[in-house]
Amino acid sequence: MSSKMQKIVIPVIFIFFISCTTQKLPVWEIPIEREGQVIAVVKAEIASTHDERTQGLMYRKTLPDGQGMLFIFESDQVLSFWMKNTYIPLSIAYISFDGKIVDIKDMHPHDTNSVSSSRSVRYALEVPQGWFSRVGVLPGDIVIIKDF
Repeated sequence: MSSKMQKIVIPVIFIFFISCTTQKLPVWEIPIEREGQVIAVVKAEIASTHDERTQGLMYRKTLPDGQGMLFIFESDQVLSFWMKNTYIPLSIAYISFDGKIVDIKDMHPHDTNSVSSSRSVRYALEVPQGWFSRVGVLPGDIVIIKDF
């Protein structure tokens, strides 16, 4: 490939790559309850397709407290997440079909080790690392996930 061609092709490929990593996902305000009382609300992007779930929060440089991403799966299963190409330290809550938080685990940037749920779940909610503990969310609390 000639030098002139490289000057054209490389920027085009870069722009295409960047456009593929930018997602416009729906955002829901999701309450988390304990004993019928709302204890926290997270503003979460909704990742419901395979491609959206695969992309997740990769390549993001920031994620404010109180924001995150809810991963919705079609059926219950043991879920595993990793942090490849993810720059932000995250906490993940694995959530059963009825909204009950089963596990909360911390994940570290660029770690390619899988972080798995302890049992079959339907949802996963990623937030900035430590957010769940800062707002008092615990396993057993209920995430109110509306039908979509």
